[in-house]
Amino acid sequence: MSRQVVRSSKFRHVFGQPAKADQCYEDVRVSQTTWDSGFCAVNPKFLALICEASGGGAFLVLPLSKTGRVDKNAPTVCGHTAPVLDIAWCPHNDNVIASGSEDCTVMVWEIPDGGLTLPLREPVVTLEGHTKRVGIVAWHPTAQNVLLSAGCDNVILVWDVGTGAAVLTLGSDVHPDTIYSVDWSRDGALLCTSCRDKRVRIIEPRKGTIVAEKDRPHEGTRPVHAVFVSYGKILTTGFSRMSERQVALWDTKHLEEPLSLQELDTSSGVLLPFFDPDTNIVYLCGKGDSSIRYFEITSEAPFLHYLSMFSSKESQRGMGYMPKRGLEVNKCEIARFYKLHERRCEPIAMTVPRKDAISRLEEEMKKLQATVQELQKRLDALEETVQAK
Repeated sequence: MSRQVVRSSKFRHVFGQPAKADQCYEDVRVSQTTWDSGFCAVNPKFLALICEASGGGAFLVLPLSKTGRVDKNAPTVCGHTAPVLDIAWCPHNDNVIASGSEDCTVMVWEIPDGGLTLPLREPVVTLEGHTKRVGIVAWHPTAQNVLLSAGCDNVILVWDVGTGAAVLTLGSDVHPDTIYSVDWSRDGALLCTSCRDKRVRIIEPRKGTIVAEKDRPHEGTRPVHAVFVSYGKILTTGFSRMSERQVALWDTKHLEEPLSLQELDTSSGVLLPFFDPDTNIVYLCGKGDSSIRYFEITSEAPFLHYLSMFSSKESQRGMGYMPKRGLEVNKCEIARFYKLHERRCEPIAMTVPRKDAISRLEEEMKKLQATVQELQKRLDALEETVQAK
């Protein structure tokens, strides 16, 4: 009889815990715009979410502590003349947020401490350079005042927010079609992009050169998303030829074959990956799904290990991811998501059980197994008695 060996991992028992009703944000009108972004951005001070607005584009900014029902007349950030598609908080200043919109502009805003008391219409700076709608904004992880934007004009611009000037342009000669995703490496030295031409590219932005590229990482025609992960690898999410959702892990130096490729399900929602470099866990959140899957990435084969899945009844319209410095580590929290429903935002804490809790569970499992063995013995004895008669 062979014994199955379970892989040892600190995060095998990670579980998701949704917040209680009084810790949620109620009566928020989440945007109905069709776009593959999270529609939500969060930092240790504020929660921002793209909301429905008449006559332009707007997003709502709330202090994290302001839970409960949100006033329908709550002030918004409403300087765009068309729907907002993406928002991102500055990692170096918790009061600064950038937004990209269908009006072809990127705007940078400063939110006062304590939140908004009046509608905010005047940005700190307006960045104009795209000729079509701007669907992606991403701050540089290590350099201050450096912001990236990607538009449906197939152009990536890197801005110096202090001067309002574009310091780098990656034009349509690099990306001949719509850009689906852009991700900075952890040190900000490289970019990883996915495009409608079915190619994933790794770009050195200072030189504007393509370091490596992979044609058709997933065989399907639906959008692909790509992010940098640890150990010099990238992770992609996409679809197979039979429209099954897939997740794949690639070595950036050898992109010929994936290190790991797993098929998940046949849902149609695009999977948005969120990677935590401290724990090497990647979380996959699908728009329209009601679950969050999470995997652990290791340096040894098979490299990508499925951990578990958090499920709930209601589907998600978007998702925000809290930076590590905003977590309650004394409660063993390793990640926190802000799940957007149609009229509500619900925090979900990812927690590692304490060692004593795991020990108690293991002891209960042993007792349960002993009880099952005892019952099996009694059943066998009863069968022997019946056969003897």
